[in-house]
Amino acid sequence: MTKLEQIEKSITELSPEELKAFAAWFEALRAAQWDKQIEADAKAGRLDKLAAQALADHRAGRTRPH
Repeated sequence: MTKLEQIEKSITELSPEELKAFAAWFEALRAAQWDKQIEADAKAGRLDKLAAQALADHRAGRTRPH
């Protein structure tokens, strides 16, 4: 049995309360990973082109209040 299969099996055996706690933990983990990736992309300049386009669109009046 692979590590992933073991994890999947363990998750299916959780009580509803444990599953809820696991889901919250996993969501927080994924959010932290996303934040770390966005930060790395921003520092590397990978988002500069998108930011410049968004600002240009806003200055040109192609945006609206949400």
